[in-house]
Amino acid sequence: MSKDKEELLLRKRIMELARIADRKGMATYTDFLNLNEISIFKSMNNELPYINYQLYGGYEGAERNVICFYGDESVKAFSSYITCIRIKPLNKKFSDDLTHRDFLGAIMNLGLERSKIGDILVKEKEGYIFCLSGISSFIIDNLEKVKHTSIQCERMNEEAPEVRPSFKEIRGTVSSPRLDSIIALAFGSSRSSMLSLISSGNVFVDGRLVESNSYVLKEGETVSVRGHGKFIYKELQSQTKKGRYYCLILKYT
Repeated sequence: MSKDKEELLLRKRIMELARIADRKGMATYTDFLNLNEISIFKSMNNELPYINYQLYGGYEGAERNVICFYGDESVKAFSSYITCIRIKPLNKKFSDDLTHRDFLGAIMNLGLERSKIGDILVKEKEGYIFCLSGISSFIIDNLEKVKHTSIQCERMNEEAPEVRPSFKEIRGTVSSPRLDSIIALAFGSSRSSMLSLISSGNVFVDGRLVESNSYVLKEGETVSVRGHGKFIYKELQSQTKKGRYYCLILKYT
């Protein structure tokens, strides 16, 4: 299926869900959307009916999110729609060094669609998988190995501290809070090497596709770069004698 046709189908599906929620006063949900799909949704603001909605991926700062449309403001949009599953080795001492790719591959081998799975956080050889609640039992009952490591699965409650992402503080100086400058600092590269990433549609700011390297970041915005990772642009702290700015970035680890 072509990229244009996929986008058209997504737009139709989002519009249909919004209209059903508006007409029937009920909650409707998408599957998990990736950054590009969320960007498409955000470009539809003027097309959608006036309807309440929330984006949520299971924890604050999630990259992949479900959209819930709801007409009744008393609705608890995500009270039971997303589940977090903890996947841990039966014997951590002899476990492989498991990565995001390993956990995702094991789950996809169960025959599930990628859109049913949200973010995957990895910590100390354990994986925390966010998924639609309707498939959580299937994963728990059928996932037995990740890579060559025997594992066990368990549901986590909403307050589980282990599922919170961790950050690395990055401090440095930039000429301005332009997107290319901040990305270069975040990933330890040059501004010129970042230009192709931006122009080729690989950079998203708070879920919106940004293709201008001169975009000026605002404090608190989250930047995601395909194939590199994501970070929160925290703040400009002070200015040097040469006119550069000290900058603080929180990079997801």
